[in-house]
Amino acid sequence: MFHGEVAPGFEAVRDEFARNFRERRELGAAVAAYHRGEKVVDLWGGYRDRQRETPWDRDTMVLVFSTSKGLAAMCIALAHSRGLIDYDERVATYWPEFAQNAKERVTVRQLLGHEAGLCAIDERLSSRNLGDFEEVDRILAAQAPVWSPGTRHGYHALSIGWYEAALLRRVDPQQRSLGRFFAEEIARPLALEFYFGLPGDVPPSRVAKIHAPTPATIAREVRHVPPGMRRAFLDRGSLTARVFANPRLRSAATLDSTRYRALEIPAGGGIGQVRSIARAYSDLATGGHEIGVSEATLAELKAPAKAPSGGNVDLVLHVPTMFSLGYAKPSEVAPFGSGPSAFGHPGAGGSFAFADPDRQVAFAYAMNRMGLHLFDDPREKALRDAVYECVAARESTAAPSSTG
Repeated sequence: MFHGEVAPGFEAVRDEFARNFRERRELGAAVAAYHRGEKVVDLWGGYRDRQRETPWDRDTMVLVFSTSKGLAAMCIALAHSRGLIDYDERVATYWPEFAQNAKERVTVRQLLGHEAGLCAIDERLSSRNLGDFEEVDRILAAQAPVWSPGTRHGYHALSIGWYEAALLRRVDPQQRSLGRFFAEEIARPLALEFYFGLPGDVPPSRVAKIHAPTPATIAREVRHVPPGMRRAFLDRGSLTARVFANPRLRSAATLDSTRYRALEIPAGGGIGQVRSIARAYSDLATGGHEIGVSEATLAELKAPAKAPSGGNVDLVLHVPTMFSLGYAKPSEVAPFGSGPSAFGHPGAGGSFAFADPDRQVAFAYAMNRMGLHLFDDPREKALRDAVYECVAARESTAAPSSTG
């Protein structure tokens, strides 16, 4: 049913991974974790297809939806480390056209913190125009914010990634796309297999097929969607409905179709191996030295998130959330890691990955059967909790004994 290995003392994670298949309706999945730079968990199993005919192999890749945001934010963090971007500078300083429609004072920090009011894009986006960077940039630059930037925040579900990509191309001396920048500056030095825009020479058979929630799953799990968010989805004119209606998708699983896999969708279309995601976060959890993230940048990433002036209730998700510099941060409804220095991002369906610099822990989980939990999918949560139980036991054993 599953394969891989765990370091001595991390057997409890393997046990919970097995329970996911026995008791939590897992179809196919992988989980990986690092502690103090050492890979301590690397497990995969189940099937890549709903028919349960094709096993999930060691090198299987999978679409991770918004878990992609964390890896896209690494690109911006690296640009900050190199002095190419100042988080507190106005976006329009780097991208003059962005200043249209009352956006001239929006800072990079506000944009990356989902505070810019640019969560809904009015002009239609689709697989036909998303590959044209200049056209997408024109649409983004013309968009008017739906609240006064900096006063509130709301989940920029897909738009934040395209804004990051447009900004990065303008500050990178080579004017690379975010996908190319990630491939050359992060994936290559860390030997990762993770892509923004799946290369044409990657066989489709290597990518697990995403399966949207079935009617039975929806009936069973819809209670886990925040009530305000459920009500907003029923109103086509609501901000929530507008955010998730462009591009038009039959379901989130449509992003796993061939036409979308090939596109760079930094906020929701990253595809790769789960161990690669954990490996990238492990570098940040242990200082960022391998890819060259500076101490100053890492301090910014670790800093507790600050709520906007109007409070931390998310105008799109309708629950309190905390964001900073492209990452989700621990909050009252989504606690993770060992404290406020942790940073990462969950993804639709149940995936999640993060770095915990205080404990030097990195964690990543992804699956192909989507659930409906906004956070703390039981499959992922059980694995994450088991990792921390094992880390605590390891640290306790390694701690020097006091002699009184």
